Amino acid sequence: MAAVKRLKRVAAAQPGFMSFKSSAGSDDLNSGQRKRVNKNKKKNWNKHSDIQDVEEFLDDVRLQERATGGLISEKPDDSLFFVDIGEQRKYVQPEVQEGKKGKKSKSRPLRIDLILQHDSLVPPPKDILAHQQPNAKKLRRIAENAEKLAAMGVLPRRQKRLLNRRPAITASKSKTTANNFPDRPYYDLWGGDAKETADPYYLEQTGKKRVKRPEKLNSKPSVLPAVEVIAPGGSYNPDFFSHQALLLEAHEVEVKRERAELRIERQLAVNREDTATEETVFQELVEGLVEEEEDEDEEEEAVSIRGGLQQEKKTEKERRRERADKIKSQQKQAARVFTDKKQQLFQLRSIQATLKRGEQQTRERVAQRKANQEAEKSMPRRLGRLRFQAQDLEVQLSDEIPGSLRTLKPEGSVLKDRFKSMQKRNMIEPRERAKFKRRHKVKYVEKRAFREIT
Repeated sequence: MAAVKRLKRVAAAQPGFMSFKSSAGSDDLNSGQRKRVNKNKKKNWNKHSDIQDVEEFLDDVRLQERATGGLISEKPDDSLFFVDIGEQRKYVQPEVQEGKKGKKSKSRPLRIDLILQHDSLVPPPKDILAHQQPNAKKLRRIAENAEKLAAMGVLPRRQKRLLNRRPAITASKSKTTANNFPDRPYYDLWGGDAKETADPYYLEQTGKKRVKRPEKLNSKPSVLPAVEVIAPGGSYNPDFFSHQALLLEAHEVEVKRERAELRIERQLAVNREDTATEETVFQELVEGLVEEEEDEDEEEEAVSIRGGLQQEKKTEKERRRERADKIKSQQKQAARVFTDKKQQLFQLRSIQATLKRGEQQTRERVAQRKANQEAEKSMPRRLGRLRFQAQDLEVQLSDEIPGSLRTLKPEGSVLKDRFKSMQKRNMIEPRERAKFKRRHKVKYVEKRAFREIT
């Protein structure tokens, strides 16, 4: 403790030392009574040792080194003070020739630049975050592996893909010809898109390559025409035979509809023989009462028979006989299989004929399946929960045919015809009109004003 205070007094008593802080506590160095403490124990060293003055002195020295680049006492007076002599006349320094050397040829920096220069002797603290890199260990390991593979002559996958990439086919730029050139090629403004000559890998990586259109989107859902022409019998002045053919077609549609209704009625009809009568009801009530006693006697007899039968234990001779019979049956089965295989050698012609017949049937089934698929293209498919119902034929009877186009009455609806056509061509699913069901009954209230009038 005494040595520390002595060092502090010596440092502060030096004539060249100047402190940045106020010397308010300088008198406290000599003043104050010395406290007697037993220092032969280690626990009292830190407890009663006052090093605050030494820390303040060292902090002041570090502050001077950071601010002025050293101790102020060691700085010359010219660097700390200057003589103010007022405004100086502007002196234009003559240009020194390049060949001459001397004191005038050296350009001295301005004083303002010298003041702004960093002259601290303490280096700036190292920024650890600037030298850190995320995943540095992983990247270092990848770089080491890449160096090993390069030394072995193995290329990475990305470099292989770049080397295997096909070079872009650069088409020679054709010079544009004048508009008044009569033999210039025809340019279709509404034609197909021009072929892309850029690198396909570049287009794919930059997202400029168009997505390949599926082939199914290019095919129509149905081969039927958008507008179907009505039969010749539907004209306002048709031929007799064509009109009769159209009437026959409408008649067949109505017959099919009636048959379907009759089939449903027959399925829902109740047979009179199945209706219950008094006799059948009485038989159902009495059934099972008389036969119960007979069933009980039969069960007792069966139980007595089962109890009387006892399984006898087989002797060793019987077991050997069963084993020999089993071996003989297996040998007979194997001999039969071998005989059948030998007989098949003499049946090669019949087997070949059977195979040819099977191949012919397979070809016929494939042809029939293709024909069915072609026929289904012109038929409406099942797109929803409802089936497609064709529109009724618009046909007039013989006495309803007008004599001229002027007296013809319009039939049907164009909107409904287009709607059914789209359903038939598998463009939209068959639909039905939404049913509106009221949640609450409509309540009729007679207003007071109406009641007063009535």
